[in-house]
Amino acid sequence: MTGQTESRVVDLFTDGACSGNPGPGGWGAILRFGEREKELSGAERQTTNNRMELAAVIHGLAALKRRCRVRVHTDSTYVQQGMQSWLAGWKAKGWKTASKKPVKNEDLWRQLDDLAGRHDVSWHWVKGHAGHPENERADALARTALKQAR
Repeated sequence: MTGQTESRVVDLFTDGACSGNPGPGGWGAILRFGEREKELSGAERQTTNNRMELAAVIHGLAALKRRCRVRVHTDSTYVQQGMQSWLAGWKAKGWKTASKKPVKNEDLWRQLDDLAGRHDVSWHWVKGHAGHPENERADALARTALKQAR
């Protein structure tokens, strides 16, 4: 993967928000490639916070037209740990948890797994609501989308 993906490094900053859990929710994503940025957002009328966190990353990765090296920045330990620690075990166990229960949000985890496999992705956790500029912007996008979903 040298050369072709190395020249295209994209930073993806994501966040999700929900009013009630479940309730109306929104997600926001910022794609940065060099000096260029693209903001994305969306909402659902009835969802959960974890689904919105996953949706933000899914929509961000889906917006990429070519294979890239992507640094995903998320304040969701659910997303970060899911991709780095839990996913392989879930898949090996037929999408069951260690306690043999169905994986929650399996539909979105499958989408994210597929999209992440199309790129060279690294996962970076950032502390939410702690002044990280892009995380604050992604949060604002998610909250604006959430308001529109109500």
